[in-house]
Amino acid sequence: MRRRRDDIELKTPEQIRSMRAAGLVVAAGLAAMAEAAKPGVSTYELDQIAREVLAEAGAVSSFLGYAGPPPFPGVICSSRNARVVHGIPSPDDVLADGDLLSLDFGAIVDGWHGDAAVTLAVGQAGPDALALSHACRTALWDGIAAARVGGRLTDISFAVQASVEDAGSYGIVAGYGGHGIGTAMHMDPHILNYGKPGKGPRLVAGMALAIEPMITLGSAETRQLADNWTVQTVDGSLAAHWEHTVALLPDGLWVLTAEDGGRAELAARGVPVSALAD
Repeated sequence: MRRRRDDIELKTPEQIRSMRAAGLVVAAGLAAMAEAAKPGVSTYELDQIAREVLAEAGAVSSFLGYAGPPPFPGVICSSRNARVVHGIPSPDDVLADGDLLSLDFGAIVDGWHGDAAVTLAVGQAGPDALALSHACRTALWDGIAAARVGGRLTDISFAVQASVEDAGSYGIVAGYGGHGIGTAMHMDPHILNYGKPGKGPRLVAGMALAIEPMITLGSAETRQLADNWTVQTVDGSLAAHWEHTVALLPDGLWVLTAEDGGRAELAARGVPVSALAD
């Protein structure tokens, strides 16, 4: 039986194990798409790869038919270059050498969700694009490392912001951020990627959070396109988006959408991985 604390769904260890199954499907799908993401390949083709991964695993898409209007038509969000998040895969959206591509993918196994995103360099991307993606990925892991039982929600927000600011003059997208996850893809709490530490709900064991910084090479201002989904930078600057689903346990963290459970990156930050991951 799950419990709730301030409308935040808390999971038992067994339920977190169930979420790990969904997380591994997400990890497999992102890995398969990353291998295929080359110049000349369309984002529709990548979406088809993700559908095959879901089918082989007996999993269901978290994204297909979501919300709207219109309901989201893909199983992935594919956002190229100036597109930040929620890009719709299309046969006409063909990857070119030097593109920066963000892929967001979610899966449901036995009613439990996993959600993660990566940003990929297609072919030979420029140094600014690579640095942007690296800064966003580093901020993701710094934010995850701040998700300590006994802390506060905005400790994560502050860690992400501090990491981005340490990396350079990047825009941190406002209005979009991470979220609780479990029996639904989007749940309380909403996790901003900026803010002062020590505020918001107390972080407790049993929480599962999707942490996802989104940053730009220029202005942080965005607009939604006419498809009512795609979010793009107003100034046309490049954007990056990285995300993982992480569970908080009494003895440490478990990054459910990372193949290694987060061991390598968390060890580098002195953060323990829960024994539940063994």
